[in-house]
Amino acid sequence: MYYTYILYSAVFKIYYKGITENPDQRLWEHNNNKSRFTSGKGPWELVYLKGFPSKREALIGERRLKSLNRRSIELLVNG
Repeated sequence: MYYTYILYSAVFKIYYKGITENPDQRLWEHNNNKSRFTSGKGPWELVYLKGFPSKREALIGERRLKSLNRRSIELLVNG
């Protein structure tokens, strides 16, 4: 299973979108400065997670997430 996810940093008021096979491990990496873009911008909170049966589908889902503007992301995250 592959997942697209959105993280939020309340300190910096920014969102980060990505793809992973292991959401728990990936969140740990973001919060422990193991990811170049998110390093030093945490703490990060997982605010959105969606599973896909294939990597290809997850990559398409990630591309869609990355094309959203902030308002659309907030609508998605807040339901």
